[in-house]
Amino acid sequence: MTRSTLVQHIRSKKNYLCVGLDTVPDKVPHSLKGFQDPVFEFNKRIIDATLTHCVAYKINTAFYEVSGAKGWESMQKTVDYIPSTHFKIADAKRGDIGNTSSLYARTFFETLSFDAVTVTPYMGEDSVRPFLEYKNKWTILLGLTSNTGSSDFELQTCENGMLFESVIRKASQWGTTENMMFVIGATQAEWFSHARILAPDHFYLVPGVGAQGGSLKEISLKALNKDIGLLVNASRAIIYAGSGEDFAEKAAQVAAGYTGEMAGYLEK
Repeated sequence: MTRSTLVQHIRSKKNYLCVGLDTVPDKVPHSLKGFQDPVFEFNKRIIDATLTHCVAYKINTAFYEVSGAKGWESMQKTVDYIPSTHFKIADAKRGDIGNTSSLYARTFFETLSFDAVTVTPYMGEDSVRPFLEYKNKWTILLGLTSNTGSSDFELQTCENGMLFESVIRKASQWGTTENMMFVIGATQAEWFSHARILAPDHFYLVPGVGAQGGSLKEISLKALNKDIGLLVNASRAIIYAGSGEDFAEKAAQVAAGYTGEMAGYLEK
């Protein structure tokens, strides 16, 4: 998906919500256990219920890899089910020497047909370059993550400021605003204005709203740019909003709450 298409979808739908399909097999409602693929059936119903309330879906591959070949099959079916009108992110956090990264890129951009994949930048440009070579695909680099361990390295001071600042400055030279985004965690709100100075025109993928406690209002006020420039992800807060027969309806209600709030920020 091109940047212009992504921006068009965001403006027409009046939201920048990404729904995280981090589906734990044990949390699939009992009523779905009789299906051949309960995880896919759960995802399918969540997608059907939230489609009009979001612009993107993010699949954290760990929740599928844990089930081996069956999990990969569920992930493949889920990606194929999401329509092309929605941005599809593989949250895989890959990154290795060039030839290995080339295979990772093929996995997520060709075999699984994602629009984007999260990548760790810490092995340098040659580990990221294979992802950037795909036309109309996106590489989402880890910048400043939402976990408490981000202080171990990302927030450590180095020669040119914080380490995450050096990553954003350097990596911005590898790709463009048309094929590279950065992960900036919602729990790092105090750094958002500064991060936006470092990469004023790039999109940010923002996890950490919802169950992790990040503020949608604070992030939106500090980081929206002329092309919106945000994809704010919520996973558990949406897909596990309900655990009964009406789990999909509950998910839709929570998603609609986020998008209603987002519409207000977009009007400002």
